[in-house]
Amino acid sequence: MVEVEEVGSKMQSQMRLHPEAGDDADLPLPALFDKASRLHSLASDSALDQEGIRKGVELLRRCDEMVSKLGLFSSNETKDDVSTANLKYLLVPYYLGEMTEKLVQEDRIPILKASQDHLKEFISICEALELIPEDELELSRQKQPDTPANRRAQKIARFSRQKAAQTKLQEIKERKERRGRSLRAAALSSPVEAGEEDALEDDGEEEREAWLATISLALCKAFDLIDMLKKEEEMLIAVKERQAKDGNAFARDMLDERTKKAEAWHHNAANRAPYAKPADPITCATFAQDVIEGRASVSQAHEHKHQPLIFGPASLVGGGLTSERERMAAQVFQPGYRLPTMSIEEAGLREMKMMETWQERTAKMIKEANSAWHKDGTSSAQDDEDAEEEKARAWDDWKDDNPRGAGNKKLTPCG
Repeated sequence: MVEVEEVGSKMQSQMRLHPEAGDDADLPLPALFDKASRLHSLASDSALDQEGIRKGVELLRRCDEMVSKLGLFSSNETKDDVSTANLKYLLVPYYLGEMTEKLVQEDRIPILKASQDHLKEFISICEALELIPEDELELSRQKQPDTPANRRAQKIARFSRQKAAQTKLQEIKERKERRGRSLRAAALSSPVEAGEEDALEDDGEEEREAWLATISLALCKAFDLIDMLKKEEEMLIAVKERQAKDGNAFARDMLDERTKKAEAWHHNAANRAPYAKPADPITCATFAQDVIEGRASVSQAHEHKHQPLIFGPASLVGGGLTSERERMAAQVFQPGYRLPTMSIEEAGLREMKMMETWQERTAKMIKEANSAWHKDGTSSAQDDEDAEEEKARAWDDWKDDNPRGAGNKKLTPCG
């Protein structure tokens, strides 16, 4: 029974992701937009396949056609003239441009152009409704040169607006959650009628702020996405022109270049192969043999290092990692245990040095304990205690001979 329920839930989820065309034929604009926006959210999270993306694009095109037929937006209006219920339909061209860009086909240039057209339509509608900030409009009208400084200033301004919109949406979401908790707590204490609860939860001003913040966030993303699509289109057009000009020679050049890189990589690996064999760890016996044969001196005992053990391909030996391939290989080809950080000789010398330090400290403490200074210090401490006791006794005797107030008789009125 549980398996049947799981299969049924999976089928329902698949039907939600890939609804049939007949189910959406008679949907009104609000329901159609809600369905398309859900598909857009799934596509933004990379949780939708190409069939679902094409379905979302089709739904958004139908939404765009219905918005155009109804004439919800006019060039003579501003954002204050648009009702709160219609603000969300401004996002239809933006959603359409984003989902069109995610389509996959052999020739990508038409996809890029169509996506840019939808995004530009969204920006032009927002500009007519005075939804674009003045600084963004000034930058686009001034036609400043495309320098790194100008691009950096523009990106900083867009990022600031994007951050402000995200913060605004988060604040609105938290307010709604707090209000919902308050309403539930109030409903438990005193029953609320069905109509009254909807009236309390309905806040038109807050909904309008949320949609305006969402549109502001979409504008920032639309400008950045247009810049990215333009660069991609220029690259693809350049590649296509070169292919048309050179024919198959361009593909052969690319293959030859990759082949040369691969051969150079293997050649360098072969050159470094003689250094791949690790040297034997230095021990006392081998170091003594080096001293006898003249390869080392006795004074180099602490500096006589051995070559560390190196695992992995020969290209990783000798020098730093020069490519991403070698870096990834260095992370893969690793031993399953911890490598030694020092030789046996170095460990023995360090342990011997620690023992010598401990013996010197112990001898010093014994010497101090047996010294005359230590004994004198003990006797002087006893004398100090006796002196303190004598002083206390003398002070008690003086207080007995001189009671409190004995020397102030002349200051009293009857003295």
